[in-house]
Amino acid sequence: MRGPKLVGYPPSGLRWSGDSKELYFEWRRPGEAEASTYVVAREGGEPRKLTDDERKRVPPAFGGQWDAAHRRVLFAETGDIVLLDTTSHTRQQITRTSAAEANPRWARKETAVTFTRDGNLFLVPLNTGAVEQLTDVQPRKREARETDSQKYLKAEELKLIEHTRKDVEEKKKAEEKRKQGALPLFEVQENQTVADLALSPDGEHVFLAVNERATGAKNDDTPNYVTESAYTEMIPGRTDVGDVQPRRRLAVLNLKTGRSVWAESSLAGKTQAVRPSEQGGEKKETDRAVNWSLPVLSRDGRTAVAWVRSADFKDRWIVAVDPESGKSRVVDAAHDDAWVLDGGGPFGGGTTGFLADDKQIYFTSEKDGWMHLYTVDASQPGAAPRQLTKGRFEVSAVALSVDRTTFYFVSSERHPGERQICSMPIDGGAWTELTSMTGSNIGEVSPDDQTIGFVHSYTNEPPEVYVGPTRKGAEARQVTTTPTAEWRAFKWIDPQVITFKARDGADVYARLFTPEMIGAKRDALRPGVVFVHGAGYAQNAHKYWSTYYREYMFDNLLASRGYVVLDLDYRASAGYGRDWRTAIYRHMGGKDLDDVVDGAKYLAAAQKVDPKRIGVWGGSYGGFMTLMAMFTAPGTFAAGAALRPVTDWAHYNNGYTGSILNLPQEDAEAYRKSSPIYFAEGLRGALLICHGIVDTNVHFQDSVRLVQRLIELRKDNWELAVFPVENHGFEEETSWADEYKRILKLFETNLRGAR
Repeated sequence: MRGPKLVGYPPSGLRWSGDSKELYFEWRRPGEAEASTYVVAREGGEPRKLTDDERKRVPPAFGGQWDAAHRRVLFAETGDIVLLDTTSHTRQQITRTSAAEANPRWARKETAVTFTRDGNLFLVPLNTGAVEQLTDVQPRKREARETDSQKYLKAEELKLIEHTRKDVEEKKKAEEKRKQGALPLFEVQENQTVADLALSPDGEHVFLAVNERATGAKNDDTPNYVTESAYTEMIPGRTDVGDVQPRRRLAVLNLKTGRSVWAESSLAGKTQAVRPSEQGGEKKETDRAVNWSLPVLSRDGRTAVAWVRSADFKDRWIVAVDPESGKSRVVDAAHDDAWVLDGGGPFGGGTTGFLADDKQIYFTSEKDGWMHLYTVDASQPGAAPRQLTKGRFEVSAVALSVDRTTFYFVSSERHPGERQICSMPIDGGAWTELTSMTGSNIGEVSPDDQTIGFVHSYTNEPPEVYVGPTRKGAEARQVTTTPTAEWRAFKWIDPQVITFKARDGADVYARLFTPEMIGAKRDALRPGVVFVHGAGYAQNAHKYWSTYYREYMFDNLLASRGYVVLDLDYRASAGYGRDWRTAIYRHMGGKDLDDVVDGAKYLAAAQKVDPKRIGVWGGSYGGFMTLMAMFTAPGTFAAGAALRPVTDWAHYNNGYTGSILNLPQEDAEAYRKSSPIYFAEGLRGALLICHGIVDTNVHFQDSVRLVQRLIELRKDNWELAVFPVENHGFEEETSWADEYKRILKLFETNLRGAR
C-alpha cells in the first residue's frame, strides 16, 4: 500500500533536443522527494539529473509549440511566455509580468510569437520584442433605455438649442476618429468568456474560442470536514448529468475591418438524433447544440479546419471554416446511434494536422468499427477520406515526423493487450514496428528519425525508459531502473492472459492469477475472486504494467493465500473496437455485468473454484459493477467490496453519463435499469462499501443515499467504511492499508470461513 514509494514513480514527459542528441524525461528516483528532469544521450547510458539552471534550458515536458525545424520551442511557464533554442540551449523570456499569459504560438512565418492575456491576443516580433495588442475583447455595453417622455424631451432639445446640436456633432466626429485608431473590438455577452485566440497565418483574422456559461445550472459541491480552519468547508463541484451545460462557440474577427462573424453551419437546428422516451419508443425533437474547437490552420493560411461535436454526443464533424463569412463546409462526418468516440473531448479537436501539401489533413476515426488513421483533402469540397490503417486492432498516439513524410503511431495489431510503436509513409502502405518487446511501448522518435526513446513496461515490470535505433528488430537499451530493490526482490506473478466465452459467444479477455504462479497451493475450500476494473472505458487484461498496480499486488496476495483470481475486460472496456465499446448503451450493468457473471462461471468450470465461494470487487465503475452484481445476480457472489461506487447515474457528470445513458429527464428508463440504488432489495451476500468523504468525482453522497436505502430495506449484511480526508483516488498510505485490510477480511471471512 506504499504505492510508488515501493514500486517506483514511472518516468514521463519524454522529449528530444532539436539536434536529436539528447533525450529528456521527468523521473523521481526511489527515495527522492520530488521529480526532476533527467537527460540521456541517444546512445543510452546512465541518465544524468539536471541542475535547476540546466532544467530551465531544456524543452518543457508537456505543451510546447515547436517551430517547423523542431529546434525552437515556445511554452508558458508560471504565467509567462518563454522561447528556447534546444540546440544552442539558449533561453529567451518573451514576457515577464504579473498577468497570466498562455497559449503561445508561432506567427509571421516563425518571426513572431502570439499569446493570450486576459482574453485578448498579443503579438511580439522576435527582432524587436515590442508587445502589440491585436484585439480588444470587452463586455457588450448595455444600451440605455429611454422612456417615451425622455425621448420626446431629447428630440425637442436638439430642435430648439443650436449649442446642443453642435455638441452632439462634435462628439460624433470625435468618436469616429477614436474608432479609426482603436483596436478591433469584439464584444461578449455577460455569460461569455474568450478561452483562446489564434492568429491566421496571413495575419488578417483572429479565431476566438468563446465559452458560454450555462444559465441556471446548479453545482454539486463537496463538503470537506478535516480542514485547517477546523470548520466544514465546501469544495466547488460539477453539475450533474442533464443539467444545463456550457457551450463552446467559434468566432472570427477581421483585424483590418473590425468585423466579426460567428462560425456557422447547417449542423445546428433541430436534433437529428432522437432519444427513446418512456412512452413506447416515441421520438422527441429538440433544439440541437454543438461545440466547436479552435481550428487547426494550414501553414499557407488557406485552410482552417475545426472539429464540431453535437452536445448529444452522437455526431462529430470536421469542417473547413471561411474566416470572412463564418460559413463552414463538412470535410468529414462521423455518426453513432450510441455515441461517437474520436478523441479530443467535448470542446477540443481530436487527433488532426496538415500534411506537407497544406491541403490534406490526417485524423483518427472508428468509421469501420475500429480506431484507425485516415487522410482527406480538406481543400477540395466532397473529397473522400482515405483509410491508411485497417484491421481488428486500434491505432493511437498518431504523430507526424518533422519532415512530414512519415507517420508514427501506436498499434495493438499484435495483440489487444500489447502496444507497439510503428512508422508508415504518409501515403500509406506497409508499416514497420519500431519496437518489439512484449508489453507496452509508447514514446517519441528523434527529430532526425534515427532514434526512438520510449517507455516500456511488462505485466510484472514497471515502466522504464529505453532508447534504440528506429530499425525493425533493433535492440533497445534500458536507461532507468524505477522500482525499489525491495520490490524487485520479490517474484511477482506474470498472470496468464486468457479468453473465455461469454453467454453470447463473445471472447472475453482476462488475466488469470493462480496460487501455483506464486508457488502456493490452492485452498482446500477452492475460493475465487473476480476483480472489475474502473473507468468503464479502460483496459486491464493486457501484457503491460497496470495503473491498478495496488490491485495487482493485492491479487498476488490473494493468490498466495490459495485464491484463484480473474481480472477481466468486460463489455465496454477499451481496446476491442466500437461494438464492444457501445454494448452498454442505455444499460450499464447489462452486458458488462453478464461478462462478470460469466467470468465467475469460468472460474467454477475451468478452474474448479467452488461456485458458492466467489467474491467480486472493484473501484469507481468497478464499485458500481460490484453493487450491480451483488444486487442483481443473486447467488453468484458470496461477498463483494464496492469502492467509491456510483450508485445512481443521475448524480454523475454529464460528459461521461450523458453519452452512454442520454439524459435522465429524457431517458429515465436507462437510468433506472442502470443504477444500483433501484435494486438494493436484491442484496443477499456480504457487502463492504468504502468511500472517501471528499470525493469530487463520485460524490460520497452516492454511498450515503444507498446506505439509507439499505437501512429502509432492513438489510443487515453490509458495512460502510468512510475515509475522511480522501478524494476519489486515495493519497494516504494509511487509508489504502485500512481499505485493503477490510477487503481481505471480507473475503477471508465469507469465502474461506466456515459456511
